[in-house]
Amino acid sequence: MPHSFAFFREDGMLAQRNRGKWSLVAVGVLTVGISPAIAIDVKLSMDDAHKTLAAGRAPMEKANTPEEVKKVLQQASMVTRVGADPEKNSCGASAILRTKRYRLEAFGRQEASESKKRKTDIRMPEEFIKKVVDMPNMEVEVQLCGDDEYFAEGAIIELQQGTKRVKAIDIGKAERGRKNEGDGPAYRSRFTAVFAYESFDPNAASVFVINLQDEKEVRINADFSKVK
Repeated sequence: MPHSFAFFREDGMLAQRNRGKWSLVAVGVLTVGISPAIAIDVKLSMDDAHKTLAAGRAPMEKANTPEEVKKVLQQASMVTRVGADPEKNSCGASAILRTKRYRLEAFGRQEASESKKRKTDIRMPEEFIKKVVDMPNMEVEVQLCGDDEYFAEGAIIELQQGTKRVKAIDIGKAERGRKNEGDGPAYRSRFTAVFAYESFDPNAASVFVINLQDEKEVRINADFSKVK
């Protein structure tokens, strides 16, 4: 029988066991997901979840060198990203959509990595899989550039779908800007926002609209029909 390990870590979330119980804890770690894109899946069955974990494990199990692992992660990073491609436009605004499948695939890669280290199959506990399946919200990580270190402080974001305007139920504090070594504005920053699945159409073409403190507006096109 596969072992389960004390915690699974994935961007934005930590699964940890405390007194025999598994729980989700917010953290600030960046990982990525990989899978064919169809549309955002709001409702997943446990069977769907296990298939998604396996999809995350597969490429990592085949990656045997640091270069191969890096390639897996680079390919995965584009699957739920909307907006600019950082490989082509290092300072273009973009967002990573941390959907349920995104999180499960990230955990699948963690399963594969831990299994290699321990030389035995490591699997996520069933009760934690169910916690991910039942998540009511989608977290979005926004990445963008500006002219000073604090340009993203106080940023406000909403999701527009036609005439519908969806407010974020929570917006995290923006990171202090880091020096941008490429073309464009001098600093790069990121922040997270949370949207309730029940508040938006998971199949619709959408736009994330970010309003900054200097009254600049940033728009990120997001076709949800192409994201899982």
